Amino acid sequence: MQRLILFRHGKAEPDSLSGDDFDRRLAPRGVLESAAMGASLADLGFTPDVVLVSTAARTRETWEAMAASFPNAEARFDPELYHADSGALRQAARDAGRTAGTVMLVAHNPGLQELTLQLLLEGSAPNDLVNQASRKFPPAATAVFLIDANGRPSFDGLFYPDPPR
Repeated sequence: MQRLILFRHGKAEPDSLSGDDFDRRLAPRGVLESAAMGASLADLGFTPDVVLVSTAARTRETWEAMAASFPNAEARFDPELYHADSGALRQAARDAGRTAGTVMLVAHNPGLQELTLQLLLEGSAPNDLVNQASRKFPPAATAVFLIDANGRPSFDGLFYPDPPR
């Protein structure tokens, strides 16, 4: 793996019809933000080869909203990513990265934010960037890292959705 993209699912509805967190769907704003963030990433050349997606409704819908921006990406739906911790997310990315140059994870907080912070610290990112990511990693936020041949990360971008109008 040469690049890792961490994508938090879009803004979700507060409740599901079933009452189960797993079934919460994207809010209309979440669909728009996810599609816009996907298009922005594609415009910047951050194009995944493999996308690992939690099987929760909101992460699947996030991928659906942005999939058109990544027509050549292989999506893999993994139930283990639902509320996975940072270690499990990182291992899933490493496993997929054995055969893919760029891996995207579409998953949940707090695991994604924790992994973002770990990679920023390991990559010696500036303190202001670490503090920013620590304070704020909202729905549809995305962190991008280059990964060297020894598996060391370096910061390549931190993106937030445009505020609602």
